Amino acid sequence: MQSYELIALDMDGTALTADKRLLDETVRDMDEAAARGKTVVLATGRCMPELAGYRDKLAGVRYVIAVSGAVLYDLREDKTLYCAGIDRELVLRLVTIAGQYDAMAHLLCADASVLPAGKAARADDYGMGPYQELYSTSAKLVPDIRAEAEARPSVPKVNIYFHSQADRQAAYETIKTLPLTVTFSEQAGLEMSPPGVDKGTGLRRLADMLGIPMEATVAVGDGDNDRPMLAAAGLAVAVGNADLDVIVMADAVVADNDHNGAGQAIRGLLL
Repeated sequence: MQSYELIALDMDGTALTADKRLLDETVRDMDEAAARGKTVVLATGRCMPELAGYRDKLAGVRYVIAVSGAVLYDLREDKTLYCAGIDRELVLRLVTIAGQYDAMAHLLCADASVLPAGKAARADDYGMGPYQELYSTSAKLVPDIRAEAEARPSVPKVNIYFHSQADRQAAYETIKTLPLTVTFSEQAGLEMSPPGVDKGTGLRRLADMLGIPMEATVAVGDGDNDRPMLAAAGLAVAVGNADLDVIVMADAVVADNDHNGAGQAIRGLLL
């Protein structure tokens, strides 16, 4: 029987509840796995500043695959281990496309989560209402997102949140031709990462750094941007609330994110 040494947990929709909480039961299971010498990793589309509200509960987690694989971070040493980026000119093109649809562009940087202040105040218009508190507490809200993009040589990830899925699809027809990794997210969002970068490559890179074979890894997720990680891992687990295509590709299905599905995976496979 395969012995698993590392488990990578998506955050939103997986380790976090629908209202963005980290359950005490999930923390308990993560801590117990760490105490037994297992490696529990968060694998998230968020940038590191967006984890600030959870760090006091993450004693059992040392490594984070952040920004959908563009950043690897060591919480214990408080340092970035790896960072990839989208070049400035391409970021500016994405900001222009967002403007054509009155969409909300979001720059996820190593040091900041950057959003246009006016649109962030209306997050619900873009299907991002559940993140309103996160934006108000952890984001850098700026009057001009283009100026912020121009000031940075590169950005690890750009998200665009649209008013509708029809707008998203129309923009996707243009964006998919660009040298980027593109995934669908949220109600009407697109996530753009550097070419060849996704949660799967992030998991492979971290496992290699730690000397853990991929067959000894588990990935747990719910959405489109988790699919590369689930495909790369030795065992793919979907939470009960996952998209149907994620459930279909998974080797196992656990409880939903409101009922500690992540902890169920930890207990069943690592403990």
